[in-house]
Amino acid sequence: MKGFNHKDLLGMEQLSVSDIELVLDTAESMKEVSQRDIKKVPTLRGKSIVNFFYEPSTRTRASFELAAKRLSADTISLSSSGSSMTKGETLIDTAKNLQAMNPDLIVLRHSSSGAPHLLAPEVKAGIINAGDGTNEHPTQALLDLFTIREKKGRLQGLKVAIIGDIKHSRVARSNIIGLKKMGAEVTISGPPTMIPMKAESLGVNVVNNPAEAIKDRDVIMVLRIQLERQSKLLFPNVREYSTYFGINKEVLRNAKEDAIIMHPGPINRGVELASDVADGPFSVILDQVTNGVAVRMALLYLLIGGHKSDVMD
Repeated sequence: MKGFNHKDLLGMEQLSVSDIELVLDTAESMKEVSQRDIKKVPTLRGKSIVNFFYEPSTRTRASFELAAKRLSADTISLSSSGSSMTKGETLIDTAKNLQAMNPDLIVLRHSSSGAPHLLAPEVKAGIINAGDGTNEHPTQALLDLFTIREKKGRLQGLKVAIIGDIKHSRVARSNIIGLKKMGAEVTISGPPTMIPMKAESLGVNVVNNPAEAIKDRDVIMVLRIQLERQSKLLFPNVREYSTYFGINKEVLRNAKEDAIIMHPGPINRGVELASDVADGPFSVILDQVTNGVAVRMALLYLLIGGHKSDVMD
């Protein structure tokens, strides 16, 4: 499609500034569709989408399913436990068998970094990376960028702090790439054991103390501890993590009065984020969930869709 010349969405690195702007602008139209009484348009009628989630997911899976249905696409959802992979079939063979059914798009979440990149050249269908190991989660980054732009009116020149388990977070990696491309300044903070080696090479500032890291920041993005991706415990205990790295009202005294609080979910309340902050007036966490449907609608449309006029029909 003119303006978005990609078969797949594998990561934020492949997207130009104009690509990102096109996705965000298209998502604005899609969000209007989701606010109607009848939340459905015929834009992708006749198109078929496979949601293949090898890892558990609530928000991302439901978001993609809703996005496809609101655009009138036919969808099928698979998990690893319900596929032939439990019988020893390889991921590539599973994908090739799915391709034989002629889907237009496969949305893949997988625990192994690089899985979507492995499949993309093997199938004719487009591949959307819905999260691969500790590598990337591009659709989360795009919905975060959309939410920030919606709340702040811009991305260029904003100061963003990302707090938590940076090393194991695919959300952090995709957001850092996207925010830097769009002209934002990024600071990361967390336990030294959860900060990537040579993190400064990513073009970010590293500040160990979260209270210092959030000073003068427009956006505070909090991440959970990725215990399922750690080979060993990288901090003494949850209570100590909460004491030194958790974001609560006391820590937020250092933040700007109009700073927004973000979290990709799921939240471990009382660990990385206090409940009164998560549910407080500066939290945009539920806005992120709402915007996730609009952004994923935009991506489905841009990758396999029809004419722009169809969006509003």
